[in-house]
Amino acid sequence: MDIPGYVWLLTIVGIIGLLAFDFFFHVRKAHEPTLREAAKWSAIYVGLAILFGLGVLFFGGATLGTEYFAGYITEKALSVDNLFVFLIIMASFKVPRADQQKVLLFGIVFALIARTGFIFLGAALINSFAWLFYIFGAFLIYTAVKLLKPEEESDEADNFIIRLAKRLFHTTERYDGDRLFTVENGKKVMTPMLLVMVAIGGTDLLFALDSVPAIFGLTQNVFIVFTATAFSLMGLRQLYFLIDGLLDRLIYLSYGLAAILGFIGIKLVLHALHENTLPFINGGEHVPVFEISTGVSLAVIIGVLTVTVIASLVSPAGRAHSAIALSKNSAKKYLVGDFSGKGETRDELYALVVAHERALGLLSAKHQTQAAEDAELQALLAEAHETHQGVTQ
Repeated sequence: MDIPGYVWLLTIVGIIGLLAFDFFFHVRKAHEPTLREAAKWSAIYVGLAILFGLGVLFFGGATLGTEYFAGYITEKALSVDNLFVFLIIMASFKVPRADQQKVLLFGIVFALIARTGFIFLGAALINSFAWLFYIFGAFLIYTAVKLLKPEEESDEADNFIIRLAKRLFHTTERYDGDRLFTVENGKKVMTPMLLVMVAIGGTDLLFALDSVPAIFGLTQNVFIVFTATAFSLMGLRQLYFLIDGLLDRLIYLSYGLAAILGFIGIKLVLHALHENTLPFINGGEHVPVFEISTGVSLAVIIGVLTVTVIASLVSPAGRAHSAIALSKNSAKKYLVGDFSGKGETRDELYALVVAHERALGLLSAKHQTQAAEDAELQALLAEAHETHQGVTQ
């Protein structure tokens, strides 16, 4: 189905308008969103995405509507997984909480630009070379297998670009609000804020390599691919603050995403066989294989994500992981607090540290041992107690 030019124009203007609104009314003035604010705006952006999907369903028909919702849900799930990496990057660079909004909005804009480029490039290549579905499918299956392998957690957001930037340019470890450059000892230097944005931008490019083939496995309509991707990124900033504590609880999310990416990879390979033109496969003729419908794909995606989230939330391991993460975060927040009269007081934050530490004692013996053997957690708690004791004496 061909999408009229004016529909494209109105859609792009609407998305740019939403991003501009987000910046001028929420991000320009540095602050940490309240839970209520994050929940309200997350609901608004999800509501807008659903309304847009209903519009596609009404004007474009059941097929396009189903493709949009399947694509949107898949991309949203992948975006939530991306938040884990954003969390690690910002923790590594010790980005002030109030300034994290600007970093996230930059990441969203850069991701939208990068993925749009990949989308149009992918569409052009697919139209000319249908055999690319084999490569896309194989890549998604490979990515799924990689997600199943446990990786060591890292708190470092260091890569070649960051190391090169530090070597070639004057940098400082000191933040100057949300400025990218500041003056130190009479010299203009880069602040960590710029390095954070470079790290976020680099990871966005890597994320695009997974997300674009995944959505092309659900639909080849470029308008649906673009809009589902764009709406999945909208509201990601608010979602970050809303589920910040919950992110550590979703311990099985990577397995759910692996299942979804593997399923879409198989779907792409089956589609490639059905459309086959490669001479060394069935003599260049189409292979009569079963193709998975978009409706089945949507049901599988929703089912896998539902099982994954419920399993994570009710799992004792998930509760333990969440309790340890909350205890670490409260200790870090106390240790870096400026206590200048804005926000929570020193005593309030210390009370939170104590409450989260006590919650660790309510875990099972196995998970209490896990917390006791977590060197980072114990070091943070010890430093928080020592600091508070020194201040109150």
